Amino acid sequence: MKKWQKQLSTAALPLVLFGTLFSIQPGAQAKTDTLIIQDGSSPLSNEQARQQKQQWDATQRLRNKENLRDEKNFDKSDRAIDTRDACDQSLNVNAYWEPNTLRCLDRRTGRPVAP
Repeated sequence: MKKWQKQLSTAALPLVLFGTLFSIQPGAQAKTDTLIIQDGSSPLSNEQARQQKQQWDATQRLRNKENLRDEKNFDKSDRAIDTRDACDQSLNVNAYWEPNTLRCLDRRTGRPVAP
């Protein structure tokens, strides 16, 4: 009987160890860097909110600069069209429109002319 118990314990030991190895749950590898606070306020969320506000402000300033530049370029081209029309309709026969510089120039001197 003792011999039979010894054989049974020798055979059962690897089975028990093998069973315990697979009974370990993978939940032990859960993500633990998330902290949940009921009112939603924590130093981490405050820092994230501050960084997002800085990013938003920087983006807003950049958009404003681009819009201002586009507006200036539009105004410049709009004034050039008006000046060209005035130069073409000018009574000064020596006035001509220079498309590279967007100015009305005198043919004789090359100086700008007020149309």
